[in-house]
Amino acid sequence: MSAHGRMPRSAWIFPGLAVLLFVVATGLGVDFTPSVGGLLFASLLLAILFGTVFAAVHHAEVIAERIGEPYGVLLLTLAVTIIEVALIATIMLGEKPQPALARDTVFAVVMIVCNGLVGLCIFIGGLRYREQDFQVTGANLYLSVLFVLATITLIMPNYSLTTQGPNYSALQLAFVSVVTLVLYAVFVYTQTVRHRDYFINQDEGEAGESRLSNLMLAVSVALLILCLLAVVLLAKKFSYS
Repeated sequence: MSAHGRMPRSAWIFPGLAVLLFVVATGLGVDFTPSVGGLLFASLLLAILFGTVFAAVHHAEVIAERIGEPYGVLLLTLAVTIIEVALIATIMLGEKPQPALARDTVFAVVMIVCNGLVGLCIFIGGLRYREQDFQVTGANLYLSVLFVLATITLIMPNYSLTTQGPNYSALQLAFVSVVTLVLYAVFVYTQTVRHRDYFINQDEGEAGESRLSNLMLAVSVALLILCLLAVVLLAKKFSYS
């Protein structure tokens, strides 16, 4: 979905439905129950959530095309991260806490993205474009950071002897948190300042050439914020109990 075309109806219908569903459910005290009606309601909720997530990605893509690379990728990453963290956190902090859920979910995301999603994109791209170009240096930097973060957060806790189980102690957790933030800060600096050419397609240039008007840009920003807020509110209200 390009910024050059008209905004699809789903990009504003689903956020509106999500807000309407939240308001109605809150006002009427509607909640999920294990029944036929509850399953139908859950199906409706899931469809609206999926539509709202895709609408958020569309608006993030429109804004990213306007601001250009590499900041567009950071915006898309931030939008998807907010949605994922909100969904995980609401389940973890429910009436039946599941502290291992975040780790298992992130592990699954890393495996799905690095194998299934990347492979699917390469396959579909090969069918459509026959030959594809990509920045090897940028991909190597992405993978280097990903491997380090995945190792220290998902694998090393299994070998920690300070506490029982696959957990870090408070001191170890603080150290890993600082290392993670510093590593990501260095990555963002490299991506946006030091070696931004690693992440830019030289044929397209650094800045986006979108014809998107300022009005439509403002609408996309507002709808993106609305989408993210709607997903967070719905996930919090109808999280597992």
